[in-house]
Amino acid sequence: MKYKFFFFLLLPFLYLTAMAQTKQRPTLDDLMWGGTNYWNLQPQSIHTTWWGDALVQTNVNDVRMILDAKGKKLGTDGQVLFDLAALNSVLDTARYGKARNLIGTTFPEGTKTVAKITLTKAIVAYDWKQKAIVWSLPLQRGIGHQDFCNASRSLAFTKDYNLFVTTSDGRTHQVSTDGNRELLYGTSVHRDEFGIHKGTFWSPKGDQLAFYRMDQSMVTDYPQVNTLVNPEVRIAQPDPDKYPMAGMAMHKVTVGIFSPATDRTVWLELGDVTDRYFTNLSWSPDGKTLYIMEVPRNQKRCDLVAYDATTGKRLKTLYTETNERFVEPQNPLTFLPWDDHKFIYQSERDGFNHLYLFDTNGKMLRQLTQGKFEVLDLLGFNTAKRSIIVRTNESGHIRENLYAVDFKTGRRTLLDNGVGLHRASLSENGRYLRDTWSTPTDYRHIDIKSTEKKQTVSSLLNAENPWRNFTMPEVENGSILAADGKTPLYYRLVKPVDFDPTKKYPAVVYVYGGPHATNVKESFNYQARPWEYYMANRGYVLFILDNRGSGDRGFDFESCTHRHLGKIEMEDQMKGVEKLTSLPYVDANRLGVHGWSFGGFMTTNLMLTHPDVFKVGVAGGPVLDWKYYEVMYGERYMETPQSNPEGYAASSLVNRAKDLKGRLQIIVGYNDPTCVLQHSLMFLRAAEDAGTQPDYFVYPGQGHNMSGRDMLHLHERITRYFDDFLK
Repeated sequence: MKYKFFFFLLLPFLYLTAMAQTKQRPTLDDLMWGGTNYWNLQPQSIHTTWWGDALVQTNVNDVRMILDAKGKKLGTDGQVLFDLAALNSVLDTARYGKARNLIGTTFPEGTKTVAKITLTKAIVAYDWKQKAIVWSLPLQRGIGHQDFCNASRSLAFTKDYNLFVTTSDGRTHQVSTDGNRELLYGTSVHRDEFGIHKGTFWSPKGDQLAFYRMDQSMVTDYPQVNTLVNPEVRIAQPDPDKYPMAGMAMHKVTVGIFSPATDRTVWLELGDVTDRYFTNLSWSPDGKTLYIMEVPRNQKRCDLVAYDATTGKRLKTLYTETNERFVEPQNPLTFLPWDDHKFIYQSERDGFNHLYLFDTNGKMLRQLTQGKFEVLDLLGFNTAKRSIIVRTNESGHIRENLYAVDFKTGRRTLLDNGVGLHRASLSENGRYLRDTWSTPTDYRHIDIKSTEKKQTVSSLLNAENPWRNFTMPEVENGSILAADGKTPLYYRLVKPVDFDPTKKYPAVVYVYGGPHATNVKESFNYQARPWEYYMANRGYVLFILDNRGSGDRGFDFESCTHRHLGKIEMEDQMKGVEKLTSLPYVDANRLGVHGWSFGGFMTTNLMLTHPDVFKVGVAGGPVLDWKYYEVMYGERYMETPQSNPEGYAASSLVNRAKDLKGRLQIIVGYNDPTCVLQHSLMFLRAAEDAGTQPDYFVYPGQGHNMSGRDMLHLHERITRYFDDFLK
């Protein structure tokens, strides 16, 4: 009996041991984009879109309503609205080809039974009740920057540097004719800073199109060479970029408004466009006024300016905001759906990004949100309840949660569970939102939430960890005080697989540290990266800290590095190193560092400043001298080399190549348009002159980040470097 009892007690332990033994060690092919097994391990998810206030699941072969407009779940599998076969049976397949899947289906006409599907050769609208194509818009080959307007069924697009508009009658209007590589129409400008990500802006009715025109003829060509354009051509082909470096000439932007009805363009009276940024274009609800947030080159002021959309005349400056460091508008105006004469303006004027209510005369009526937290996203409105739906981090610096803000009182109601990281999309009238969320221990949930009370209408998905069958590390989270002795900073600590507290392990600090970014959030495993899982399986400790100067913590936290990038950030990272090396299982004599872009700058900076601490570093796509970086970003944080020579000299790592002692590998994309090759080449030249020995690796044909199989090659190379010189 005693033997049997002991055996049954032992069974669970034997089972767990057997389970542990059957788990696989993940490879880079399993973990990284471009890997042969990566897409087989993608977590379970569902594609949905809103049809009014009803939720529709869009699949490869069919489209089905899963929640009706009252939030009622329609059975286990939902109600099929139409399928791929039905659509293809009425398509002019000879002209447009067959539809291959329905995942991207949308519903542009409210609650009408009309679905919009984008094919390779056309955009079509399918009425599944009538079982007919009710309209179609042909697509030309070789077009870019497509911007479709549901209201007018018109498409703006670019081709050969020029801008075109195809209207619902199928007629194509050529808006510009003189476009070339130095004169661009309808594209993003100012190198995607200030929240800019496109170059065309439809009016609410879709009868007018505002667009950017960018003259970059005065900007110096950076001499890129594309060695991979045509392998049969022996001599590499020039492929220059227009790259405005800090303190040098920048491009000039103007704004036009095109009317398809008249086939003419009105140009806004912007005045002198030299050294100015035109950002966050917004239309008034009646389409009569265009608003622009205008920022001078020194970025210490923002003017909200109104223009007459018919004449292009400058009407007035509604509001001006100034700051001795910088003002950085990131969001266009958001008009109230119940009042065309009032809008929400987002600003950091009180130190945190918040919502402010203005009228169209420029009078600030009141502050809608306030507190020592950031409004991270304005999702929209519940029009019936007159509430504003937002995502903020007021529940904690590394949390992101959803709230309804009462328009009248400003009272905020938490809509989710108050933990983790949440992303959401709002139904047409704002009654419901699709909440996709995770926590450190939950990989992915999808719930439908009410915006009128804290209630889960339906739970759609609880996805399992896609790497559950692999050996995975333990991930911890904590905080330390910054170098100022008072500011909390958050870190992630990844322990080696099969962790033994009596052993000494090599450790790698992974760092970014720059503005608008964070590495540590309360999502799954505190936002750990797949490469960290791989390194933990190879016996490394990984440590990741968000220093002052990184994002989502308010203006002072992010801008304290102004004019001296790399100084405060590095002081905070070294506080993290103190924490790391205090752990009894970390071998302080085997400490490495790795980062990309701003993180490459930080990696090199740490290697040169603390050569007795960091033995090995891998710096990817690094900024090594800020005077070689672009105007918009570089001058915001460093001003110009002419006005801040001391700051530029102190932050230049080229000047300090002589201080290298450990093993530093620099990795770049040969055709990087963001952090140009000059950074690394100048550093190599300085190192050669000083007799120091960095290692260098280049990816021909790649830009600032690697893609495809090169992503695997890159991470194998990074790993090998640490294995060779740190392990």
